[in-house]
Amino acid sequence: MTTTANHHLSPAFPGRAPWGTANKLRAWQQGAMDKYIQEQPRDFLAVATPGAGKTTFALTLASWLLHHHVVQQVTVVAPTEHLKKQWAEAAARVGIKLDPEYSAGPVSREYHGVAVTYAGVGVRPMLHRNRCEQRKTLVILDEIHHAGDSKSWGEACLEAFDPATRRLALTGTPFRSDTNPIPFVTYEEGNDGIRRSSADYTYGYGNALGDGVVRPVIFLSYSGNMRWRTKAGDEIEARLGEPMTKDAISQAWRTALDPRGEWMPNVLAAADRRLSEVRKAIPDAGGLVIASDQEQARAYAKLLRKITGDGPTVVLSDESAASQRIDEFSQSDSRWMVAVRMVSEGVDVPRLAVGVYATTVSTPLFFAQAVGRFVRSRRRGETASVFLPTIPTLLGFANEMEVERDHVLDKPKKEGEDNPYAEEDKLLQEAERQQDEDTGEQDQLSFEALESDAVFDRVLYDGAEFGMQAHPGSEEEQDYLGIPGLLEPDQVQMLLQRRQSRQIAHSRKKPDEEADLLELPADRRPVVSHKELLALRKELNGLVGAYVHQSGKPHGVIHTELRRVCGGPPSAEATAGQIRERIKKVREWATRMR
Repeated sequence: MTTTANHHLSPAFPGRAPWGTANKLRAWQQGAMDKYIQEQPRDFLAVATPGAGKTTFALTLASWLLHHHVVQQVTVVAPTEHLKKQWAEAAARVGIKLDPEYSAGPVSREYHGVAVTYAGVGVRPMLHRNRCEQRKTLVILDEIHHAGDSKSWGEACLEAFDPATRRLALTGTPFRSDTNPIPFVTYEEGNDGIRRSSADYTYGYGNALGDGVVRPVIFLSYSGNMRWRTKAGDEIEARLGEPMTKDAISQAWRTALDPRGEWMPNVLAAADRRLSEVRKAIPDAGGLVIASDQEQARAYAKLLRKITGDGPTVVLSDESAASQRIDEFSQSDSRWMVAVRMVSEGVDVPRLAVGVYATTVSTPLFFAQAVGRFVRSRRRGETASVFLPTIPTLLGFANEMEVERDHVLDKPKKEGEDNPYAEEDKLLQEAERQQDEDTGEQDQLSFEALESDAVFDRVLYDGAEFGMQAHPGSEEEQDYLGIPGLLEPDQVQMLLQRRQSRQIAHSRKKPDEEADLLELPADRRPVVSHKELLALRKELNGLVGAYVHQSGKPHGVIHTELRRVCGGPPSAEATAGQIRERIKKVREWATRMR
């Protein structure tokens, strides 16, 4: 029995497929096919990095199962309307006809099955259950983690597809940020007593990069000074990347993404210059800005029109018109597309090579899905570039691109056990809320972004960091924006090292008065640790507590006086520098009283 399933499948990069590829399948696709056919499981979970070719593998397997009469029909379940149509189009190219418009009743005999969404299954689970009971069915669950998006979707999938003859689950990101169980996924308990998802076949980003199946990703991080007004009416100024509380990081991040400031125009202009460089080697390369909401997406589109002179494609919702716009952009050679969430996962636009992460979504799942839009390779040597703000969480995700994660079903530890500062932090928050923040002012004003600027901060690649801070439009920034669009992964690293060495040598020759930016290479600029900030807050509150006994004044009075003398917001929103100033001041007061 041959494992080569379909003779009329279009080849996936036949000129550059990795060694070991059999006929028209990539090596990992053939390996997964071999394992499936050998074991003949009812349930099979294939985890493959975005851009690796999960659709080709799934349709090859579907063709094999149909050909050998293991199943009689196919049901594909996808996250979005656009993706179900994309599946139907891909299936048609290999001779499998799926109805993407199916809603109820019998399926026309000209079709081999249907393509539906998880939401559609959630509305009518018994309809799909009846279809599975009537004929032997293969169910392909695309991006299966979405079945855990809500309890109703998961329950509907279990009810609808429990009678299915075979179930093939696919995902590029098998983990979720919550502990909702994913239907038809096996969870195995480890030595630590925690249940984690268990894949039947895994093909991670690191392996795909080594095989030349996906592009290497260069992350370009931008910092800058942010100024905003809190809901309490305080005006705060901070630099992206410096130690801040979680709330302050969120507000600084939102300030950076505000289209009325200077950060977004500068970053979009830098991304467009990078796109121009990439298009010298890849003429049809496109860029994608992932926005937080429709209002910001429209505003970013206006900024891009000013920068480029051309209006970008704007995708605002998951409707038929939006799908058409994505298709038109995919087939054109226009420069930019701006979208909210729908293009972050599964949408196949292989020419996307430059991205701007302009959303405040900070889960590893969404970040991996978003970056996955840019890694699909068409020929050897293509690189992807993603621009992002200097937010510690995002830098951590970028540095862990090759880490393979599983979905953890159980909480690893009780609240606070994995963070030695958690109990202290909780106490400090309670104390500060009562004594330092309970002024009644916080509900008078909403958050308001006031001002922002941008500074090129660093380049992240393959777990390493390169570059020194530079002004937008400077020669130093252009050194990194001008990296060729066609490079082998080892050439990218070598070139980045050379650029950084040249930048360091150049900075040493400049007079001190010209060094107006932080003259430290990226690998010497630490990513901010939340524990560092907690330790500073703990130290401040300890000193204030000691000064209470010395002075006889209440905690709240001392905190208020520190804010008046040193400036800045309440302790819970203060930056590390502001807290250090208060520590210095309260020590000075204590010394005077001795």
